[in-house]
Amino acid sequence: MGGCRVLGQVWGGWRRGPGVRAARTASSFGTEARHQQQRRGSSKRSGPLDDQPFSGLLRPENVSREELVDVLRAAVVDQKGKPGELTLLSVLPELSQSLGLGERELQVVRASGKETSGLVLLSSCPQTASRLQKFFTHSQRARRPTVTYCAVTDGIPATSEGKIQAALKLEHIDGVNLVVPVKSPSRKDILEGVKRTLSYFRVVAMGSGCALVQLQPLTAFPSQLQAHMALQLCPLLGDHMYSARVATVLGQRFLLPAESTRPQRQVLDEALLRRLHLTPSQAAQLPLHLHLHCLYLPGARPRDPPIKLLAPLPSYFSRTLHCLGLHYQ
Repeated sequence: MGGCRVLGQVWGGWRRGPGVRAARTASSFGTEARHQQQRRGSSKRSGPLDDQPFSGLLRPENVSREELVDVLRAAVVDQKGKPGELTLLSVLPELSQSLGLGERELQVVRASGKETSGLVLLSSCPQTASRLQKFFTHSQRARRPTVTYCAVTDGIPATSEGKIQAALKLEHIDGVNLVVPVKSPSRKDILEGVKRTLSYFRVVAMGSGCALVQLQPLTAFPSQLQAHMALQLCPLLGDHMYSARVATVLGQRFLLPAESTRPQRQVLDEALLRRLHLTPSQAAQLPLHLHLHCLYLPGARPRDPPIKLLAPLPSYFSRTLHCLGLHYQ
């Protein structure tokens, strides 16, 4: 069951996923996934907090195709994108060649989204990819989470843990596809693309009006976690798409109508800006603090426990936790 590669996306220095080689030799599912990870690349320490608020953040529009292929040895960007854009899928043939896979083609099994950091799972073996997809599908139907995200929220959820259920639909508004919640969807709504979605959440730490939250989606829908946390009145830090739906009057938060609220740069209050050592213009460029931290794969044999893969937090994410006094155990 070889041919599987795990790439860990860490915006401040890319790391291989634990226990699975991301070099020219692929390992099997039986590999232990808990050994200590080593940082690749420069060992230089970052400068003062004020000088490098988003240290190491890679933006695909600033690299050449050749550089992107090289970075993708241990990284990922947006999977699909528009025609002509540099994306993960567009450079998979060159990445396969760079990894010495010959005629075998890499395919994406699991990956974080365009704005999200985290684990990436690629396979050069169709049988392996098929087995993994069946495992993910079966787990989803059985309501067993296979992925865990780490997120920082602007605001603290009302309860320390729970589940978020919402019917969502994609709506094309002013040239942008936006996720819109649907109250009490009818059967016709479901047939027309409305989907009932479910996520689990758990607050790990809180402080300075923010929270470090673990999120486990049980369904798959575009921007599901961002939309779910906005419905909890706790938009994700760096969410410049859905945070505008949460308004505050006299210290009380409430939801604005999703259909009439256009995306805009997230606005943070002055106290939070000071804690983060950011200017308003820097905050407008704040990356989305949503990281695919943990991924479960099936064991080598049917009765073996799942293999747990972990991706370290990006450097800008860790910096935010430090500024807010939040600790991730």
